Amino acid sequence: MSLAGITSSFNNLHRRIGIAGVVALVSLGILAVIWSVHMAPAWLNNPDLSHGLFTPILFGLLIRESIYHGSPRFLPDRPRTLATLLVFILGLSLLILATGSLYAVATEWGHPLVQFFLGISLTGAVVGGWIFCASNSVKLVPINWISAVAVGLWVLSLPLPPGSYNQLTLSLQFRVTENVLSALHVLGIPAIRNGNIINLAHATVGVEEACSGVRSLISCIYAGFFFSAAFVRSWPSRILLIGIAPVLAVMMNFVRSLSLTLMANANIDIEGTWHDWTGFGILLITALILAGIAIVLEKIETRPDSGMHRTELVGSRFSPGPETRHLATILSCACAFGLLWIIAFQTMTRTSPSPDLKAPALAQWLPSNPTGWQVAPEQDLYRFSDILETRDLVQRTYGRLDENGKPINITVYLAYWKPGQSSVSLVASHTPDACWPGAGWVAQPTAYRTVQLPVGTRTTEPAEYRVFSFNESPRHVWFWHSYNRRIIEELNPRRPLELITSVLRYGVRSEGDQLFVRISSNREWNEIRDDPLIPQIFSKLQPYGI
Repeated sequence: MSLAGITSSFNNLHRRIGIAGVVALVSLGILAVIWSVHMAPAWLNNPDLSHGLFTPILFGLLIRESIYHGSPRFLPDRPRTLATLLVFILGLSLLILATGSLYAVATEWGHPLVQFFLGISLTGAVVGGWIFCASNSVKLVPINWISAVAVGLWVLSLPLPPGSYNQLTLSLQFRVTENVLSALHVLGIPAIRNGNIINLAHATVGVEEACSGVRSLISCIYAGFFFSAAFVRSWPSRILLIGIAPVLAVMMNFVRSLSLTLMANANIDIEGTWHDWTGFGILLITALILAGIAIVLEKIETRPDSGMHRTELVGSRFSPGPETRHLATILSCACAFGLLWIIAFQTMTRTSPSPDLKAPALAQWLPSNPTGWQVAPEQDLYRFSDILETRDLVQRTYGRLDENGKPINITVYLAYWKPGQSSVSLVASHTPDACWPGAGWVAQPTAYRTVQLPVGTRTTEPAEYRVFSFNESPRHVWFWHSYNRRIIEELNPRRPLELITSVLRYGVRSEGDQLFVRISSNREWNEIRDDPLIPQIFSKLQPYGI
């Protein structure tokens, strides 16, 4: 389209919905652009969400298709009812935005649950824009299946909440493993199953998360909805496309998993190239099959003659009335409030430590050459600095042999945050409970969760106590979180309500300094408590309430 054409369309749109309507739609567009930029790294780096890269483009194409070729249905002319509905939807969207923002403060803006909340909030705003455009006084975007799918694509581009994602992935892993094992037995290939691991005669194949089929499942459902809006018009065809998409995804992923297993049984190395390219290939083939089905259905279905509705902006006889201005004002105010809310929280969550306060020299707190112990400092500790929002970190491991020649080791980890440098909830989200299982450590049941430790002539404040195992080697862990020189109760990082409550209690950028202390050992506390090293470690920690 030429510049003159764009200018003409804009002028006609301006005359149709007024300056208030233009401001409302531009505000909504700005929010959509901001959201797309925010999600771009996830769409680029997470294969499960790669289809999200097409969402802004497909959204625009489907809206155009809805306007020019969709059924011309619009909302009835009931200004008060529409205004009430719009206020309700946008108010709910702003509430979800507030919840997601608080959780972002408690964790990080890139957390899947945060992105899910914020994405649902944006979708609510898009629905509000749709209601405005479909009102009888505007008649810009009709109410039909094509428009509904265009809005729904934003939801299908969001990451699932971690709990739901893990449950879905685990279920698919076990189902694929079981079906592949059954197919191997039918083919006469001996194999046994151990969880999501298939043991063959000369190889072992693991059905990992990437092989569970969740990627192709989500992508196929996304494609099924898009094809149902872009290609077909009858409801039976649409239902068939949407219904066949997940079935096709599961079947094709089974074919891929079985093929890789048969290759492994034939002593072919399936790691790397074979594993990745079969994944991409199956995904492409599945999408092509689904597209082929959509094209066939488009050719054979009896298409109703709807007159190919086209909403003309050129020479439109519509002019903005009071109801149009009211709806546009509600939408633009909600978008502006949401934009200001995001800017405010982004500003508040930036690291802003007190410039006059120096962090303590943590390395000097820990004994560097205690008698009878060998010391091994952590060499690559700062790789976690960006996640933890601090570079004031130190970790040392002390080791020696006991009288029976068996090893004793004690690891001490300290991390410090100046006032205003980070939130309490963010620090609390990086406890051993949250981080160690991801590194292969398995939590073991304990009789108690907190314990006061005797140190010399005194007793510490209650420490959180855990036991983890790695390759059957137990590790006893004690940790404290000090805020403003006082030990605070542990926050469960898997409970969003607790983390959000901590934001309300301690503030967005907590004003007290924070110290996180973790001590771990291969021995229980009563076996190491009398060593002279222990009081030396705790001598600098007492001022912080430990």
